[in-house]
Amino acid sequence: MNRKKGVAAAAILALVFLLGFVLRQNAQIKNVQRVEATGFVMDTVLNQTIYTTGEDPSGEILQQLSELEKKTLSWTEPEAEVSQLNAAAGTAHKVSEELLLLLEKTLALSEASGGALDPTMGQVIRLWGFGGENTAVPDPEELASLLEKVDYRKVQLQEGSVLLPEGVTLDLGAVGKGAGCDRISAFLAEHQEISGALISLGSSSMLTYGEKPDGTPWKIGIRDPRSEDPGEYLGVAELTGLQFLSTSGDYEQFFEKDGVRYHHILDPETGYPADSGLASVTVVAGNGLISDGLSTACFILGLEEGRQLLRSYDAAGIFITTDGEIITEGDVSFILS
Repeated sequence: MNRKKGVAAAAILALVFLLGFVLRQNAQIKNVQRVEATGFVMDTVLNQTIYTTGEDPSGEILQQLSELEKKTLSWTEPEAEVSQLNAAAGTAHKVSEELLLLLEKTLALSEASGGALDPTMGQVIRLWGFGGENTAVPDPEELASLLEKVDYRKVQLQEGSVLLPEGVTLDLGAVGKGAGCDRISAFLAEHQEISGALISLGSSSMLTYGEKPDGTPWKIGIRDPRSEDPGEYLGVAELTGLQFLSTSGDYEQFFEKDGVRYHHILDPETGYPADSGLASVTVVAGNGLISDGLSTACFILGLEEGRQLLRSYDAAGIFITTDGEIITEGDVSFILS
């Protein structure tokens, strides 16, 4: 009889504990505020969805990205480190530890991709006019002349400084938004009141952090690269926790000339838009810069070499061919629409 009473008492205590836990969880969920914010930075739209029990952090996140762009990554802002580095080509130039680390990761990815990702393509990109109003197919001789100066191996990293040879122009556009996501993930980690966030820099670079109050995965639409409607998706990628997603596609920036379509993802080997049989590549990785750079490199390399490169970085990807075939690589949850 006493044994039965003891079991019953234990069961009651367990129920009380469980009820208390549920009530505490519900109280925490009720205290979580959902913050939605939109801004413009790094030449794209910044969308933020943040779950927090504290103050609205969206303004500080926008400021962090603006600072990274204007003080470090921009090649047009005179005060930015990349701009100053280009101006100092031919001599060693001191840079911040942050930029040095960004360059180390970028050049390592350049090496791993066999030069498919090359941060010295700046002058070639500007010759095509992508990102501006005057896009045009360049003169073949002028293009060939500029390609002679393209080679990531010419960038010399020294202790606290970088040496660019004369005529070499650095452009970190292929990894810049990913680097921005890395900076924001560090910011989020410093704020315990933030329990979850989805940060999107345009449709090309995103990060997920923590979780939503209901515990469901973050869902990110993967655009149909052949639809004129930017809101038409082939499917949805589901992410949990801290992950970085980047997409490179031939639909983002392009123009047509004499019936030929020219997109902005240039092959460093030819100087022309990459013709790899792919329409878009989406990469999911544990680092923003790596995810961003891999999506570009994989697009240029094509399906098979791109898949091999993803494996070497333990990253996952969604490849969409120009024929509309969808191939996934690695551990990624992708649900077709």
